[in-house]
Amino acid sequence: MRGPTRSFVLLFVCFLVWGAPAFAQSDTPAGDQAKPAAKAASEEEVEQLRREVADLKATIQKLLLVNQQQAAAAGSGSGHLVQATAVVASSAQPVDPGAAPSADPSAAPPPTAADIDALQKEIDLLQKKTNDTPPVTAGWNGEHFFLKSSDGNFLLMPVGYLDANYVSYKGDGAPPDTFSISRARFGVQGKYGNKLDYAFLFETANTGSSGLTIRDAYVDFKPWDVLKFQAGQYKVPFSMEVGTADTNVEFVSRSIVSVLYPDAGGSFRAPGVDAHGDLFGGIVQYWGGVFNGRGLIATATTNEPEVVGRIRFQPWRSSSSSFLKDFAIGGSAAHSRSRGLTNELSFSGNINDGTFTFFPQYRINGGIERYNGFFIYRKGPLGVRGEYTQGLWKRDNIGTIQLGGIGFQSLPGIVGKGAYGQVTYLLTGETEPENAIPRVKHPVIGPSSPGETGGPGWGAFALKFRYSWLEGKVGGASCTADGTCPITPAIFPAQSDHTDQFTGGLNWYLNYWVLLKFDFSADRLVNPSVQGIAKQNYFVALQQVQFRF
Repeated sequence: MRGPTRSFVLLFVCFLVWGAPAFAQSDTPAGDQAKPAAKAASEEEVEQLRREVADLKATIQKLLLVNQQQAAAAGSGSGHLVQATAVVASSAQPVDPGAAPSADPSAAPPPTAADIDALQKEIDLLQKKTNDTPPVTAGWNGEHFFLKSSDGNFLLMPVGYLDANYVSYKGDGAPPDTFSISRARFGVQGKYGNKLDYAFLFETANTGSSGLTIRDAYVDFKPWDVLKFQAGQYKVPFSMEVGTADTNVEFVSRSIVSVLYPDAGGSFRAPGVDAHGDLFGGIVQYWGGVFNGRGLIATATTNEPEVVGRIRFQPWRSSSSSFLKDFAIGGSAAHSRSRGLTNELSFSGNINDGTFTFFPQYRINGGIERYNGFFIYRKGPLGVRGEYTQGLWKRDNIGTIQLGGIGFQSLPGIVGKGAYGQVTYLLTGETEPENAIPRVKHPVIGPSSPGETGGPGWGAFALKFRYSWLEGKVGGASCTADGTCPITPAIFPAQSDHTDQFTGGLNWYLNYWVLLKFDFSADRLVNPSVQGIAKQNYFVALQQVQFRF
């Protein structure tokens, strides 16, 4: 540029692009140890860089205007000289096109079109520098803390949650009141590229000698929306209730029907692999997989794996009507095989709050068949859910041990069936989610929920009610020494027991991560318990503090 104006502008732009350490990004290769590693700029620094680019562009527009005025003055034959001060620092005063031309003979000459083109090239380089700035590689994304590679391909998020409970009982033969830590889980989850998710989650609240227990350890490969593959140890995809994340269950515990689900004794998890996907834009979802069927980190006992299939329909998902948009129905089926020689037993008759055992466990051998149907309806703050499950545990060629010998014969199978229905309603106006914590509009503590801007308040409150029932049945059988039971005569009595539970309560969401649950249950023991407890009603109060990150 001819004159001090151009020299000053180019010198300033060069300093801004290459000399400002707050915005600089090194091009040093990762393997070059002789030079310092690049430091990723923060979002605030990148935004400042963008503002500087905008200031430079504004300066160009003013310079163009000054040039036009100078050309007009030259064309009129006037001897006046138009001055332009091309200083682009943030403290510089804008050029006033209407100001009187300077008569100072020492003033710099006005910028030319070539000067402006050179300045535009410098701005283009600065703009490229802004666009190429790597994203933030560590921080808080509104949901979790995270670590991320500069190219965004690898993401790691530490996750965890704690459930601290207090349960009090009223009723003859009920357990003592108890403080407990039902869950204290910690792990990591994330993604590698755009097609692979992973998770590792450990349970630290075990009271036994096992110490840390692996709860989830899997990878989820997602090449297409219609076909994805998951492998490792995770929840068996049978029940809608189990599919709800532990931290998103509205009640302190799942329904009493959950004892019928696959791998109920192993937190509903098992090693295995499945295929799943979304069809027709999510209107249809499906899961199909094979598992060991013996719970956490357990090997199979037969050569026939547990096979599970599940399908879900949301027919009005794409409808413009909000009335049925979030209504879904579905069902599932599962088949596995038990082995009497390894002393496998039928489902547990101990209800989930531990009040009593209503039905005995039997030694089983042969196939296990399970069937399930479910529905969910959501509209605004209202959520309605229901589920029915039935199972058959066979006793084919089971060994009957009696004094005087051993006889082998097939006995009637064990039938378990039950259902629950529940209603939840958010009193403070939040929207009922399907499988998540509500976005708290006015949290008591901490920041607002992701996507919310409400200030401090009373948090969110939800009313809830659930009714569930459970039944266990087994047919009777007998054999005598007349030829139907050639070795050991025996009699096997029939048994049919059932129980139900009414649960109501209140949830107080202090914020998106802290939740207080208050449940009150009435458990009805309809038949005498296998613990020798007479028919009666029990009352159970449950409180839980849940924290997650």
